[in-house]
Amino acid sequence: MKRILIIEDEIPIAELERDYFELHGFTAELAHDGEEGMAKALAGGYDLIILDLNLPGADGLEVCRNIRAQLDVPILIVSARDEEIDKIRGFGLGADDFVTKPFSPNELIARAKAHLSRYERFASRTAEPEQLHIRELTIDKASRRVYVHGDEVVLTAREFDVLVFMAAHPNRVFSKTELFERLWGFDSAGDIATVAVHIRRVREKIEAVPSNPQFIETVWGAGYRFTV
Repeated sequence: MKRILIIEDEIPIAELERDYFELHGFTAELAHDGEEGMAKALAGGYDLIILDLNLPGADGLEVCRNIRAQLDVPILIVSARDEEIDKIRGFGLGADDFVTKPFSPNELIARAKAHLSRYERFASRTAEPEQLHIRELTIDKASRRVYVHGDEVVLTAREFDVLVFMAAHPNRVFSKTELFERLWGFDSAGDIATVAVHIRRVREKIEAVPSNPQFIETVWGAGYRFTV
Protein backbone atom coordinates (compact mmCIF):
# COMPACT_ATOMS: atom_id res chain seq x y z
CA MET A 1 0.00 0.00 0.00
CA LYS A 2 1.45 3.37 -1.05
CA ARG A 3 1.99 6.01 1.64
CA ILE A 4 1.12 9.62 0.85
CA LEU A 5 2.14 12.65 2.90
CA ILE A 6 -0.19 15.66 2.54
CA ILE A 7 1.36 18.95 3.69
CA GLU A 8 -1.59 21.36 3.78
CA ASP A 9 -2.54 23.96 6.42
CA GLU A 10 -6.22 24.20 5.41
CA ILE A 11 -7.64 21.31 7.41
CA PRO A 12 -10.84 20.78 5.33
CA ILE A 13 -8.77 20.54 2.14
CA ALA A 14 -6.19 18.27 3.78
CA GLU A 15 -8.90 15.95 5.05
CA LEU A 16 -10.65 15.91 1.68
CA GLU A 17 -7.40 14.91 -0.05
CA ARG A 18 -6.74 12.26 2.61
CA ASP A 19 -10.23 10.79 2.25
CA TYR A 20 -9.97 10.53 -1.54
CA PHE A 21 -6.53 8.90 -1.40
CA GLU A 22 -7.75 6.39 1.18
CA LEU A 23 -10.80 5.61 -0.97
CA HIS A 24 -8.37 4.69 -3.74
CA GLY A 25 -6.33 2.34 -1.59
CA PHE A 26 -3.56 4.64 -0.32
CA THR A 27 -2.45 5.36 3.22
CA ALA A 28 -2.44 9.14 3.72
CA GLU A 29 -0.94 11.16 6.58
CA LEU A 30 -1.28 14.88 7.27
CA ALA A 31 1.02 17.73 8.27
CA HIS A 32 -0.37 21.22 8.74
CA ASP A 33 2.72 23.45 8.58
CA GLY A 34 5.93 23.57 6.60
CA GLU A 35 8.34 22.56 9.35
CA GLU A 36 6.23 19.60 10.46
CA GLY A 37 5.76 18.48 6.87
CA MET A 38 9.46 18.76 6.06
CA ALA A 39 10.42 16.78 9.17
CA LYS A 40 7.93 14.02 8.37
CA ALA A 41 8.96 13.85 4.71
CA LEU A 42 12.68 13.67 5.48
CA ALA A 43 12.08 10.93 8.03
CA GLY A 44 11.31 8.83 4.94
CA GLY A 45 8.89 6.09 4.10
CA TYR A 46 6.53 8.07 1.84
CA ASP A 47 5.94 7.22 -1.79
CA LEU A 48 4.54 10.63 -2.80
CA ILE A 49 4.26 14.14 -1.32
CA ILE A 50 1.29 16.52 -1.78
CA LEU A 51 2.52 20.02 -0.98
CA ASP A 52 0.78 23.38 -0.55
CA LEU A 53 2.81 26.57 -1.06
CA ASN A 54 1.20 28.95 1.46
CA LEU A 55 2.25 27.23 4.66
CA PRO A 56 2.96 28.53 8.17
CA GLY A 57 6.38 27.74 9.61
CA ALA A 58 8.22 27.26 6.31
CA ASP A 59 7.21 28.31 2.81
CA GLY A 60 6.19 25.51 0.48
CA LEU A 61 8.95 26.31 -2.00
CA GLU A 62 11.55 26.00 0.76
CA VAL A 63 9.99 22.70 1.79
CA CYS A 64 10.10 21.48 -1.82
CA ARG A 65 13.76 22.44 -2.16
CA ASN A 66 14.78 20.59 0.99
CA ILE A 67 12.77 17.47 0.24
CA ARG A 68 14.06 17.22 -3.33
CA ALA A 69 17.67 17.65 -2.18
CA GLN A 70 17.39 14.46 -0.12
CA LEU A 71 14.55 12.34 -1.50
CA ASP A 72 13.69 10.83 -4.86
CA VAL A 73 9.89 10.75 -4.60
CA PRO A 74 7.17 12.48 -6.64
CA ILE A 75 6.25 15.94 -5.30
CA LEU A 76 2.89 17.37 -6.40
CA ILE A 77 2.26 21.01 -5.54
CA VAL A 78 -1.41 21.83 -4.89
CA SER A 79 -1.83 25.57 -4.45
CA ALA A 80 -4.10 28.55 -4.99
CA ARG A 81 -1.07 30.44 -6.30
CA ASP A 82 -1.58 30.13 -10.04
CA GLU A 83 0.92 32.63 -11.45
CA GLU A 84 3.26 31.19 -14.07
CA ILE A 85 6.28 32.28 -12.02
CA ASP A 86 5.10 30.10 -9.11
CA LYS A 87 4.86 27.10 -11.42
CA ILE A 88 8.28 27.75 -12.94
CA ARG A 89 9.87 28.16 -9.50
CA GLY A 90 8.17 24.99 -8.26
CA PHE A 91 9.34 22.94 -11.22
CA GLY A 92 12.80 24.47 -10.96
CA LEU A 93 13.03 23.32 -7.33
CA GLY A 94 12.15 19.76 -8.28
CA ALA A 95 8.36 19.52 -8.15
CA ASP A 96 6.87 16.97 -10.55
CA ASP A 97 3.49 18.61 -11.04
CA PHE A 98 1.46 21.70 -10.15
CA VAL A 99 -2.29 21.51 -9.50
CA THR A 100 -4.20 24.75 -9.02
CA LYS A 101 -6.93 25.14 -6.39
CA PRO A 102 -9.83 24.63 -6.67
CA PHE A 103 -9.11 21.19 -8.10
CA SER A 104 -10.88 17.98 -8.97
CA PRO A 105 -10.01 15.30 -6.37
CA ASN A 106 -10.30 12.62 -9.03
CA GLU A 107 -7.84 14.47 -11.26
CA LEU A 108 -5.42 14.77 -8.33
CA ILE A 109 -5.63 11.01 -7.76
CA ALA A 110 -5.07 10.36 -11.48
CA ARG A 111 -2.02 12.60 -11.55
CA ALA A 112 -0.60 10.99 -8.42
CA LYS A 113 -1.02 7.51 -9.88
CA ALA A 114 0.63 8.59 -13.14
CA HIS A 115 3.68 9.98 -11.32
CA LEU A 116 3.98 6.93 -9.08
CA SER A 117 3.83 4.71 -12.17
CA ARG A 118 6.50 6.76 -13.94
CA TYR A 119 8.84 6.67 -10.94
CA GLU A 120 8.41 2.90 -10.63
CA ARG A 121 9.03 2.46 -14.35
CA PHE A 122 12.28 4.42 -14.26
CA ALA A 123 13.37 2.73 -11.02
CA SER A 124 12.95 -0.70 -12.59
CA ARG A 125 15.15 0.30 -15.50
CA THR A 126 18.01 1.33 -13.21
CA ALA A 127 18.60 -2.35 -12.36
CA GLU A 128 20.41 -2.63 -15.68
CA PRO A 129 24.16 -1.96 -15.24
CA GLU A 130 24.24 0.23 -18.30
CA GLN A 131 26.36 3.30 -18.89
CA LEU A 132 26.25 5.90 -21.65
CA HIS A 133 29.54 7.53 -22.66
CA ILE A 134 29.27 10.63 -24.84
CA ARG A 135 32.58 12.49 -25.14
CA GLU A 136 33.38 13.80 -21.64
CA LEU A 137 29.92 12.87 -20.32
CA THR A 138 29.19 9.57 -18.54
CA ILE A 139 25.68 8.57 -17.50
CA ASP A 140 25.42 5.58 -15.16
CA LYS A 141 21.84 4.36 -15.31
CA ALA A 142 22.26 1.75 -12.58
CA SER A 143 23.45 4.23 -9.94
CA ARG A 144 21.64 7.23 -11.48
CA ARG A 145 24.87 9.20 -11.44
CA VAL A 146 26.32 11.59 -14.00
CA TYR A 147 29.97 12.51 -14.53
CA VAL A 148 31.62 15.23 -16.59
CA HIS A 149 35.37 14.76 -17.13
CA GLY A 150 35.21 12.18 -14.35
CA ASP A 151 33.71 14.58 -11.81
CA GLU A 152 30.24 13.79 -10.53
CA VAL A 153 27.49 16.34 -11.07
CA VAL A 154 24.29 16.04 -9.03
CA LEU A 155 20.96 16.03 -10.88
CA THR A 156 17.47 15.82 -9.45
CA ALA A 157 15.43 12.75 -10.33
CA ARG A 158 13.53 14.58 -13.07
CA GLU A 159 16.69 16.20 -14.47
CA PHE A 160 18.28 12.76 -14.67
CA ASP A 161 15.23 11.36 -16.47
CA VAL A 162 15.33 14.20 -19.00
CA LEU A 163 19.06 13.68 -19.65
CA VAL A 164 18.77 9.90 -19.99
CA PHE A 165 15.82 10.16 -22.36
CA MET A 166 17.56 12.70 -24.59
CA ALA A 167 20.86 10.80 -24.57
CA ALA A 168 19.07 7.55 -25.41
CA HIS A 169 17.62 9.18 -28.55
CA PRO A 170 20.63 10.99 -30.07
CA ASN A 171 20.27 13.40 -32.98
CA ARG A 172 16.48 13.27 -32.85
CA VAL A 173 14.52 16.48 -32.36
CA PHE A 174 11.82 16.45 -29.68
CA SER A 175 9.33 19.27 -29.25
CA LYS A 176 8.50 20.55 -25.78
CA THR A 177 5.10 18.88 -26.08
CA GLU A 178 6.65 15.51 -26.95
CA LEU A 179 9.10 15.70 -24.06
CA PHE A 180 6.36 16.68 -21.64
CA GLU A 181 4.12 13.82 -22.75
CA ARG A 182 6.95 11.26 -22.70
CA LEU A 183 8.50 12.24 -19.36
CA TRP A 184 5.57 13.65 -17.40
CA GLY A 185 3.15 11.04 -18.66
CA PHE A 186 0.18 13.20 -19.61
CA ASP A 187 -0.64 16.50 -21.24
CA SER A 188 -1.47 19.46 -19.00
CA ALA A 189 -2.04 22.85 -20.63
CA GLY A 190 0.04 25.62 -19.13
CA ASP A 191 2.63 23.38 -17.45
CA ILE A 192 4.73 22.76 -20.54
CA ALA A 193 7.07 25.57 -19.46
CA THR A 194 8.66 23.06 -17.08
CA VAL A 195 10.41 21.41 -20.04
CA ALA A 196 12.49 24.50 -20.77
CA VAL A 197 13.22 24.92 -17.05
CA HIS A 198 14.58 21.39 -16.75
CA ILE A 199 16.59 21.60 -19.99
CA ARG A 200 18.21 24.81 -18.71
CA ARG A 201 19.07 23.23 -15.36
CA VAL A 202 20.59 20.15 -17.02
CA ARG A 203 22.68 22.35 -19.27
CA GLU A 204 23.95 24.33 -16.29
CA LYS A 205 25.25 21.10 -14.81
CA ILE A 206 26.72 19.24 -17.80
CA GLU A 207 27.71 21.92 -20.34
CA ALA A 208 31.05 23.73 -20.22
CA VAL A 209 29.30 26.82 -21.59
CA PRO A 210 25.52 26.50 -20.96
CA SER A 211 24.76 29.40 -23.30
CA ASN A 212 26.53 27.49 -26.10
CA PRO A 213 25.48 23.89 -25.42
CA GLN A 214 27.32 21.01 -27.05
CA PHE A 215 25.06 18.21 -25.83
CA ILE A 216 21.45 19.42 -25.67
CA GLU A 217 20.97 21.85 -28.53
CA THR A 218 17.97 24.07 -29.20
CA VAL A 219 16.48 23.61 -32.65
CA TRP A 220 14.67 26.91 -33.04
CA GLY A 221 11.00 26.51 -33.78
CA ALA A 222 11.16 22.73 -33.33
CA GLY A 223 12.48 21.73 -29.91
CA TYR A 224 15.63 20.11 -28.55
CA ARG A 225 18.20 17.62 -29.88
CA PHE A 226 20.90 15.62 -28.08
CA THR A 227 24.07 15.68 -30.18
CA VAL A 228 26.69 12.95 -29.98
